[in-house]
Amino acid sequence: MKRTSFSFLIFFAGLILSAAWNPSYGQTDFSVEYEKFTLDNGLEVIFHKDDSNPVVAVALTIHVGSARELPGRTGFAHLFEHLLFLESENLGRGGLDQMSSRIGGSGANGSTSRDRTNYFQTVPKDALEKMIWAEADKMGFFINTVSSEVLEKEKQVVKNEKRQGVDNAPYGHTNFVIHQNLYPEGHPYSWQVIGSLDDLQAATLDDVRQFYNNWYVPNNATLVIAGDFDSDQAREWIHKYFDEIPRGDEIEAMDKKPANLSETKKLYHEDNYARLPELRMTWPGVEQYHPDSYPLQILTQLLADGKTAPLYQVLVEEEELTSGISMFNSTSELAGEIGLRVRAYPNTDLNAVSEAIGSAFERFETDGFSDRDLERVKAGIETSFYNGLTSVLGKAFQLAQYNIFAGDPGYINRDIQQTLDVTRKDVLRVYEQYVKGKHYVATSFVPRGQADLALEGSEEAEVVVEEIVEGAEEEIIEPGEPDFERTPSSFDRTAEPPYGEAPQITPPNVWTSELGNGMSLYGIEDFDLPLVHFDIRIRGGLLAEDPEKTGVSNLLAGVMTRGTENRTAAELEEAIDLLGASINVRSGQQEFVISGTTLSRNYEQTIELVEEILMEPRWDEREFELARQSVLSQIAQQSSNPNSIATAEFNKLLYGEGHILSFSSLGTEESVEAIAMDDLKAYYNEYIAPELSTFHVTGAISQNNLVSSLDGINSRWGNRGAEVVNPDMPEPVSESRVYFYDVPNASQSVLRIGYLSLEETADDYYPATVMNYILGGVGFASRLTQQLREGQGYTYGIRSGFSGSDIQGPFTINSGVRSNVTLEATALIRDILADYPDTFTDTDLENTKSFLLKSNARAFETPGAKLGILRTMSSYGWSAEYIREQEQVVEDITIEEIRTLARQYADPDRMIYLVVGDARTQLSRLGNLGFGDPVLLND
Repeated sequence: MKRTSFSFLIFFAGLILSAAWNPSYGQTDFSVEYEKFTLDNGLEVIFHKDDSNPVVAVALTIHVGSARELPGRTGFAHLFEHLLFLESENLGRGGLDQMSSRIGGSGANGSTSRDRTNYFQTVPKDALEKMIWAEADKMGFFINTVSSEVLEKEKQVVKNEKRQGVDNAPYGHTNFVIHQNLYPEGHPYSWQVIGSLDDLQAATLDDVRQFYNNWYVPNNATLVIAGDFDSDQAREWIHKYFDEIPRGDEIEAMDKKPANLSETKKLYHEDNYARLPELRMTWPGVEQYHPDSYPLQILTQLLADGKTAPLYQVLVEEEELTSGISMFNSTSELAGEIGLRVRAYPNTDLNAVSEAIGSAFERFETDGFSDRDLERVKAGIETSFYNGLTSVLGKAFQLAQYNIFAGDPGYINRDIQQTLDVTRKDVLRVYEQYVKGKHYVATSFVPRGQADLALEGSEEAEVVVEEIVEGAEEEIIEPGEPDFERTPSSFDRTAEPPYGEAPQITPPNVWTSELGNGMSLYGIEDFDLPLVHFDIRIRGGLLAEDPEKTGVSNLLAGVMTRGTENRTAAELEEAIDLLGASINVRSGQQEFVISGTTLSRNYEQTIELVEEILMEPRWDEREFELARQSVLSQIAQQSSNPNSIATAEFNKLLYGEGHILSFSSLGTEESVEAIAMDDLKAYYNEYIAPELSTFHVTGAISQNNLVSSLDGINSRWGNRGAEVVNPDMPEPVSESRVYFYDVPNASQSVLRIGYLSLEETADDYYPATVMNYILGGVGFASRLTQQLREGQGYTYGIRSGFSGSDIQGPFTINSGVRSNVTLEATALIRDILADYPDTFTDTDLENTKSFLLKSNARAFETPGAKLGILRTMSSYGWSAEYIREQEQVVEDITIEEIRTLARQYADPDRMIYLVVGDARTQLSRLGNLGFGDPVLLND
């Protein structure tokens, strides 16, 4: 969901590539075309032209994050991110969310980090003027609309976000403990972006206005427009809407403030939701774009990533303490951190983990690393660099990032080269300078009652856990009709700009073929970037398993990338990494998938490795045991996560005990323990079959070259006569019932409400998804969100939707709500469902049609979107015309049809109501919902 306190992941993003890095000479011939200009009021504007799709991204970034806050007034930057979506003087109530719900945008969104707040959306090109108008309204015509009632309501939404992402999540308080101890009191990074509940509650309207006036000024902002647009016209619109917004006071740059520890600090916390002990070690690092940030990034990967990395070798393979390690170099504007995380196996003493880490560091100091190791890390970074180019929004993000923090959007032309220029000497130097023998913060987060697993000498961390008290929250007063003084303007800003010329939407050309062995091929040629994305989808997965021994296909997936007949696990991984490729194998409910991404110049070698993985499994008993331990660790983690619990219990209620789809594809602890290598071989021999398979591909490769590249797979992988039979499906529930799963002291209640509904191939499936758009599919402008989040402050987010395939899938409403309003929130959902058919209006129908038709301009932009089209076609035997057919459904649907569909497929009296929360305070109250006494599912 948006309005998140966590930093938005910004990929490396270049814009125009003339050559890729060649490891033999380590250089890029790489350039970016962009245009930058500055308005008289200080607003910096960047244009990037990309006409490959009829869409345009608009990203407004304000150079303010939590680092600009004051102690006792934390969380303001993030609170502002929320407020700016609610209303502005000229967009009116609902602001950008309401406009986005009809113009075909990607969903107006935003994020906050320590150092910046951004607002962004990708829209069809004909909506560009509307977006420029809306972004200007945020900056110059917003603050007068914020009332005390608006502020108090949004505080509750932000507090729910904190409960969901921090208080009610395993290891959610870890960053709070680390940063509080890594940085001195009062340091801008010593508090969390989301702030504290007390600080949020204490915020006043005067505080909010002062914050806005200080920071939300043109001379503290960057506006980026990227995509298919006319530069002269866009420049004219920007001057029209932004020029008269006054410049703010001059803003001084903040000094760099790296952390400096005088001692190693060890802290522990007994986590209510953790089932695995976790050790985090954090060293002071360097700020963003510091010369040492590049070798530090490579160092962390050399130490932890891959089967030749010393941390992996010692902790995973030799000591068997964990299934994996992550190490990372994190940089921000003022300082940076070097982090190492180990989530150990159940009941593991973290002192043993710490000793093993020390042994791994000693091995690194003694053995070093090879040139091939350095080469494979750089190759992986190169591919990540190109993957950041797959959307115009990613490009817009990165241009803003460089402009604000490097002082020049053109730094994109130099940044990746800094990584490619890193030498062996650089890596060893930063290890000595920042890690070896240096002080760090160690946090031991252990399951409740297992403090003995924490590092010796650890002190109990200060963690504030919210107490659940009925009626503790103030009653939300719904804001009345807006009553504010309008900001003067030289023209009438209340009139929404018209659409521009409608974009020409051209679905990509899809080619299809079939190999002699029975495998189907679906492809889209796309030469905009030097990348190829592909997957092989094999029908089966959980559906092909014995209910008494679930998890077989998932374990097989885990084993297949752990070596081949002629390569060890480490050798296979190195071969993949040296190509700058990724090859992943996974198994789900209905399919077994081998997927990959590679540079187009390395596609042939990558597909040769796929063939090797597919045709030459290693069947290594040692790797099998490591894969089993990893799965058992995942199962243990999920056993305490409220969202995972809700998913597992909901499936049992949907399908019934013993039905194959009532199980997790991971299996159970008992079934995984019982699986032997022969079970994997039996599944492989029966179900890894070409006649069950489809190859999907999009990217810089022609159909002829693609087909010829599969000659080896075609000749070696013979038809096995395999068949996967879809299971019998239970009848949907005939009346509603409430179920409860107890998670003691939960700060939130996780809701899963729904029933087993339609398969995607059903005649009513797509019309039903159209019906659901206004109910819960539109996101922040939906009925459910507007009433539960924006109206009452009960939740951070709520959605509804259908998820059928070629078999029936559920209609589901998902949300996490404040624990002490569990009954009120669930009752409100019930009432919204009951009222929806009769309250669906002509305006709702108009907005639904407008969005669903216009959003097709974005439907083919990214490789993921293109692969999605291919998967839909192959799964159901549809032609590419299915997109046009769905458009016709939208154009023809009537308000009466919507109402009929709502009564049939969103009936609140024929649903399962599942609550995962604190039974002590919430269970008995749910009897008032009107569906009988709730059934407690666990003791």
